[in-house]
Amino acid sequence: MLTKLLHIWQDVRTSFWFIPGLMVLGAIILAQVLIGIDNSLEYESFQITGILFTGGPEGARSVLSTIAGSMISIAGLTFSITIVALTLASSQFGPRMMRNFMKDPRNQVVLGTFISTFIYCLLILGTVRSIEGDNYVPRFSIVFSMILALGNVGILIFFIHYIATSIQADSLIASVYTELVENVKRLFPEEIGEEFDESEVEETEREIDRNHRSEDINASKAGYLQAMDSNGLVEIAREADIILNIHYRPGEFVVEGSKLVTVRYDTEIEDNISAKIADCFILGRQRSPEQDAEFAIYQLVEIAGRALSPGINDPFTALTCIDRLGSALCNITNRVLPSANRYDSDKKLRVVAKPITFSGVTNAAFDQIRQYGRSNVAITIRLLEALIAIASQAKLREHRQAIKRQADMIYHGSKVSLPEKQDRLDVRERYQMLIHTLRENQKEIKIQKKVSEAD
Repeated sequence: MLTKLLHIWQDVRTSFWFIPGLMVLGAIILAQVLIGIDNSLEYESFQITGILFTGGPEGARSVLSTIAGSMISIAGLTFSITIVALTLASSQFGPRMMRNFMKDPRNQVVLGTFISTFIYCLLILGTVRSIEGDNYVPRFSIVFSMILALGNVGILIFFIHYIATSIQADSLIASVYTELVENVKRLFPEEIGEEFDESEVEETEREIDRNHRSEDINASKAGYLQAMDSNGLVEIAREADIILNIHYRPGEFVVEGSKLVTVRYDTEIEDNISAKIADCFILGRQRSPEQDAEFAIYQLVEIAGRALSPGINDPFTALTCIDRLGSALCNITNRVLPSANRYDSDKKLRVVAKPITFSGVTNAAFDQIRQYGRSNVAITIRLLEALIAIASQAKLREHRQAIKRQADMIYHGSKVSLPEKQDRLDVRERYQMLIHTLRENQKEIKIQKKVSEAD
């Protein structure tokens, strides 16, 4: 249940109407509060009436109408500027970058400010009366509308400046990188410790073998697996005394009718357990960063891939993406990737998920860029330099193997695709530096392990 609520909140938070809707509601409440204050003030005995609006009903209507009309015009202008920015970002960096602009709270706040000011002025305008000598002018509320108008001028200037900077490649890449680092910290909160214990795999296989019978649960529809309720799956498995083997992880595309989960059991199970298990999976039309550790990685890869295309030919943007990807992978080397096994409160194996591996993350980060930039010397060298930085912080054997595999492919590809001998020598120099870094890193880890065992 919590997973579904978080999923709904993620959709609401990235929608373009959420914050503006809240601000319009706030404007309605504020208008009612200020009207109440105006009704309670006795302006004849009020000592500072000089700072309040002193005009009559016609003047009040003119001021409020002017502010309201200006605000709705500026709101339309803001929306137009936003659409232009979204179109430019989509064509330059990829359609998936539109989500970053839509979820940006600053864009939503700016649009909500103009709309809520318009609504506020309309509500105040409706209270102005001039019927047969019954004149009523909410002076305090009108002064506040003028203050809002002045503030909105500053917000408009800020918005134009912000849009001009946010559509720049470096700013967008930095934004995606920040989201990537936040996802890594959220999905992999534990700091890295000892080497992976392979006996855990053997114990898992023995535990699964004890459950001889099995039943497959197929996907009822196609879509990207956006999230799954791991705690709910463990609880279902515990109550039914079964083991669930999940064949997909968040971010992967599920084909309708494909095997989603395999249920392994010894005793008879309930007829409706398939529906309960399927209800723990959320499928959607697009990938979501909710539980997908590789979501932001693929965004950076997409930006780099478009930058390396012949139509755009912007290798400097691709180099920036490689730097950010290298930094993110350095962060991941210091964190524990979650185990595939999920246990109940009695320490019994209940769920075997499809795990995230460092090798898979490394391939996601570098494979496509390596293929797109194979004939580009600067890209090839920067890829090796990023791998050198990662190798210097590699903690586990899996890390070193994944880094070595990528380096080998880059180096062998350069022998075929780079015609200039000196370029190939430069690549070879970086490759040898990488191998040396991996060896030194391995020696240092062995020394630290011996010291730790001696203590």
